[in-house]
Amino acid sequence: MSPRHKKPRSCGCLLKGRAFKPAGIPLAGIGQVILYRDELEAFKLCDLDGLTQEEAGRRMGVSRGTVQRLVAVARRKAASALAECKAIIFEETICE
Repeated sequence: MSPRHKKPRSCGCLLKGRAFKPAGIPLAGIGQVILYRDELEAFKLCDLDGLTQEEAGRRMGVSRGTVQRLVAVARRKAASALAECKAIIFEETICE
C-alpha cells in the first residue's frame, strides 16, 4: 500500500536560502535537520504571526490537525537544531 499523496498547501514563506546554520562552522562539519517549507509555514503562522491552528489551516488550505502535526514537527526540529548545534536545511514541498 503506497502512502497518500500530499495535497497542495498554500505557503507564503519564501525560502531565501538553502540552510540556516551556526556561524563559523562549515556546513559539512555539523549535523543537519531538514525542515520542509510547509512545516516552516505552519510554524511561522502559529508561533510568529499568532494565528490559531484553525486559522493557519484555512490560510494553508489544510485541516487544523495537519497544521498541528506540522507545527509539532517544526518545533521539534528547530529545538534539535538549536540545542544540538545543527544546521537547518530548507527543502521544498508541494506548495502553491
